[in-house]
Amino acid sequence: MTEVIQVYVPKDSAARSVGADDIAVAIAQQAARRQINIELVRNGSRGMFWLEPLVEVLTPAGRVAYGPVSAADVEGLFDSGFLEGKDHRLSLGLTEAIPYLASQNRVTFARMGLSDPLSVDAYIANGGLSGLKAALSMSQNDIVLAVTKSGIRGRGGAGFPTGIKWKTVLEANSDQKFVCCNADEGDSGTYADRMLMEGDPLLLIEAMIISGIAVGATEGYIYVRSEYPDAISTLKAAIAIGYQNNWLGQSVLGSDHSFDLYVRSGAGAYICGEETAMLESLEGRRGVIRAKPPLPAIEGLFQKPTVVNNVLSLAAVPSILAKGPEFYSEMGIAKSRGTQVFQLSGNLARPGIVEVPFGVTLDTLINEFGGGSRSSRPVKAAQVGGPLGSYIPSSKFDLKMDYETFAAANAMVGHGGIVVFDDTANMGRQARFAMEFCSVESCGKCTPCRIGSVRGVEVIDRILSGQDVYANVELLKDLCQTMIDGSLCAMGGLTPMPVLSVLEHFPEELGLVNGQLAASR
Repeated sequence: MTEVIQVYVPKDSAARSVGADDIAVAIAQQAARRQINIELVRNGSRGMFWLEPLVEVLTPAGRVAYGPVSAADVEGLFDSGFLEGKDHRLSLGLTEAIPYLASQNRVTFARMGLSDPLSVDAYIANGGLSGLKAALSMSQNDIVLAVTKSGIRGRGGAGFPTGIKWKTVLEANSDQKFVCCNADEGDSGTYADRMLMEGDPLLLIEAMIISGIAVGATEGYIYVRSEYPDAISTLKAAIAIGYQNNWLGQSVLGSDHSFDLYVRSGAGAYICGEETAMLESLEGRRGVIRAKPPLPAIEGLFQKPTVVNNVLSLAAVPSILAKGPEFYSEMGIAKSRGTQVFQLSGNLARPGIVEVPFGVTLDTLINEFGGGSRSSRPVKAAQVGGPLGSYIPSSKFDLKMDYETFAAANAMVGHGGIVVFDDTANMGRQARFAMEFCSVESCGKCTPCRIGSVRGVEVIDRILSGQDVYANVELLKDLCQTMIDGSLCAMGGLTPMPVLSVLEHFPEELGLVNGQLAASR
């Protein structure tokens, strides 16, 4: 019998955007022409985006990687014997030995890029369902206790302890409860949610079932932004597989538990990343925030107790239950336990996903993993935590990535997005962008956010044009404090963070030197 050679070409959106589909076609055609028996597997991305499209071949020594590959390279790859893992100018050696991957500690992303995302056999062979099976043998209190002991905190920005949230919903008295996954990944420079939904969707389904069992919820919703059509279609296919295999619906894996799961698409409003605005949208209304209290854990979707977690928060749970809470809590630093999936982007030589324990420094992420700036110019700053996160200067890159350290530095880890700028970036313009972003994306419910952001843009424009700079800077500070103190949600409350970080770290780019007018102004 002729040996079948497995060749892997990602079907992740990022890989497809740079030609992965064309490469898959070219490989299939070359194999047919040469009468070579191959199995073409469309896997998820490994997260090394500067090497995409990345092609892998399974050899007796392991999986050998080649990249970045173009369709024009395929014939030469065959000629060189890449199906046997032989050398080629695009050869990267064994995939797992690539330093960028070998230096990581992938837990949530452990299966990313290993197989077809919709293959049940591959999912189970690589540890899938272990967490759910463990949960089915535990009481609800024990599941919640395990999540609490692990120390995992929300990966959406606030860093609220996941176990406490689940405990609140478990103890709430109601005839109906819900689990909602907030996959409205709108922060600039973030893409981990999308990657996981496209590359390991069965993990998210398993996680949501566990959450439902833990708190007594029988219905779940995944709220995905409409800009993620591939993630939406992959999730729907994965949910269908879940029903076919008795993971979803009545009697989950033959147990007394039932759980139904649905995908809902948002219209792309950034504010719907805020949990209460997302709930409003799920209920069919305009995405406008709700005043809190009551918290969603008490009165959430349709005024019922609701777990609201983002993709990365939920996706860590199966490994916690499968391997025990100590496995997770032993990683990390201080009150930031476990790993974080950092997303490197902007002006970087090696953008991509890096999953490592909390406590890693910005310098390690940007210069060791990211390779410094793609432009080869000095790195000037990095914005961490999305468009409302602080601009951190290169002089502060020794900051350790954990919630408390960043909070003490007037910054936030957020969803783990890191956008890098070289020394040509105008930080004054970046401060303006933050205010303009808020003015466009505000839901409009509260005055400090709705009006404050518009006035903020106007004030920064006056500063940048040199009009009465000192007085306008004082006015800007006052306006920022009003937004922080008076906004109903984090949209308005955090918008001043990047603006104030520019005033603190790059005052000269707003016309100030040591708090005084720059001579050039």
